[in-house]
Amino acid sequence: MKKIIAINAGPRKGWNTDQLIKEAAKGAKDAGAEIEYIDLYKLEKHTGCVSCFGCKLPATFGRCVCKDGLFDVLEKIRQADGLIIGSPNYLSNFTAEFRALYERLVFQVLTYNKEKPCCNEHLIPVILIMTSNCGEEMYEMTGYNTLLETYKNTLSTFVGPTEVLACGNTLQVVDYSKYDWTMFDPDAKKAYHEDTFGDYLKKAYELGKQL
Repeated sequence: MKKIIAINAGPRKGWNTDQLIKEAAKGAKDAGAEIEYIDLYKLEKHTGCVSCFGCKLPATFGRCVCKDGLFDVLEKIRQADGLIIGSPNYLSNFTAEFRALYERLVFQVLTYNKEKPCCNEHLIPVILIMTSNCGEEMYEMTGYNTLLETYKNTLSTFVGPTEVLACGNTLQVVDYSKYDWTMFDPDAKKAYHEDTFGDYLKKAYELGKQL
């Protein structure tokens, strides 16, 4: 049985990112995979890469040696057959939790060797999910397309072949009337969510199934 690790790098349980990750995981499970779901915001204290270069030493080559809340997560990914990871877009990038894992996941297998830049011998398929308040029609102008392409290329090189699912113009809250957010039309937001989010869930399910 294939083992898939599904990781939520967003803080909001039950909302857009969480739902899409779980639907992708359901697709993988229905196709026969074993799923382990990890919520980065609930882990013990951890950081991004601390630049200790322990992963470059012969005895621990290719393995992050920083023993904090991400240590076991990195090991689980190392032994997995696939990875699903999702994050909302905060201030034109993925969350700090995503970045912490991303730095550790990629840097440990980056060799600084021209002949063999990556020492990961176990490349696995990856589904990268991003949700955003910004509509997808704005992705080119905001640089989100470039951001996603950069993450896709890096993950494909150092973790494994990566598919991207981006979901824009997401519903942020149930009751917009609580906030003085004059740039939004709450009714339009809700209508768009009702019309489209089900399609994104179906896309996530199919991507998970293909893992």
